[in-house]
Amino acid sequence: MKPMAKRYYLLTLGCPKNTVDAEGMAWLLQTSGWTQTQRADRADVLIVNTCGFIEPARQESLDALRDLARSKHPGQMLLAAGCLSQRWGNSLRRLVPGVDETIGTREWARIVPCVHNLIRTGTHPPVPPPDQVSVVTPMHRRQAGPSAYLKISDGCGASCAFCAIPQIKGPHKSKGCDAILAEVRELADAHVQEIILIGQDTTAYGHDLGEKDGLPGLLEDIHRTAPQIPWLRLMYAYPQHISPRLIEQMAINPQICHYLDLPLQHADPATLRRMRRSSDVEGVRLLIERLRSAMPDVALRTTFIVGFPGETESEFLNLLDFMRSVAFDRVGVFKFSPEEGTVAASFPDPVPAPVAEERYARAMELQRTISLQRNQAQIGRTMKVLVEGSGDGVTLSRSYRDAPEIDGYVILPRELKPGQMVQAKIVEAMDYDLRGDLVER
Repeated sequence: MKPMAKRYYLLTLGCPKNTVDAEGMAWLLQTSGWTQTQRADRADVLIVNTCGFIEPARQESLDALRDLARSKHPGQMLLAAGCLSQRWGNSLRRLVPGVDETIGTREWARIVPCVHNLIRTGTHPPVPPPDQVSVVTPMHRRQAGPSAYLKISDGCGASCAFCAIPQIKGPHKSKGCDAILAEVRELADAHVQEIILIGQDTTAYGHDLGEKDGLPGLLEDIHRTAPQIPWLRLMYAYPQHISPRLIEQMAINPQICHYLDLPLQHADPATLRRMRRSSDVEGVRLLIERLRSAMPDVALRTTFIVGFPGETESEFLNLLDFMRSVAFDRVGVFKFSPEEGTVAASFPDPVPAPVAEERYARAMELQRTISLQRNQAQIGRTMKVLVEGSGDGVTLSRSYRDAPEIDGYVILPRELKPGQMVQAKIVEAMDYDLRGDLVER
């Protein structure tokens, strides 16, 4: 029998939720005696943790798989994992000759038997139906950096017309509190400075466990478990699930960053109804007023889709008016992409691509001016920042107003060691970044 291979190469694409799944796979493999290598040519098994959410992400995943398939040497095995594998299954092997097996995102906890069987026989062991595979498997954390994502739930119970996540990830499922707190303790022991709580809808945490408003209680438990962690950050908070108790917990708990990501997708009621989203735009305005009343310094982020089927110029102008009046600190704008298997993919009245592109540019230009104004309001403030990296005489850091990888930086005029928290006084504002001076203690 061929000796068991012990080296794996793991490439992760896509969102932070994929990053957490990849960390779980790595931990399971290493616990079973495998060693990770950063060089694909030295690995016995090549694993690509794919993203299958939208077309550009799918293309990136396909390109990565094809590159590795072309460079494979005899005896190497290529495994496609993650969302694209969940969505397309073994058809990936036809699309990318050289992919030896696939394992879906709901199967990642079975990575060890899958890899072992693949090396021994070239086949994937039978996998139970998705509802029998834990999508929120407890895992151990071996964090090396100052920030860590912690997935508190997976899947989604919403039925948005444009989104394939429920098909890929399955229904919403919360991770047990004990498993979450075990990860928190490990991250605290690793001296992590920031924990970022993620899920498709973090504010739906506990709904499937019989808790109508479970997130505030979880935050209290995290605070009791690891009060030494400076920052807790909440991502992907759906407006309809943000309770007065959650707002109060954010305002009084010194660990929780005054930052919230509200994925709204649009602000015209008719467009929102076609999207199968809540169309209570005035309710969102009131929620934002409550957030800013409880936390005057809160930084708010959202995402919008332009060019959704049937979007008229009037509907788009309503979106721009909403952006002006609410003045989000951060906004991500996306052009509608018809995703296979979604209701919206077959909607009539598609918006022509040039029109969608023009609306995208107008929305981004408006937000650029708003972002600059919000940044200018920070001049003169002294705030704690987390050092990300340094070089060429400057340091890139983030304040509580900036989530990693998607928001801006606070730029400091000297090199500092990554991972530490320092005080910075803001002296200059740019469109998306700030410049600060180090405040010596």
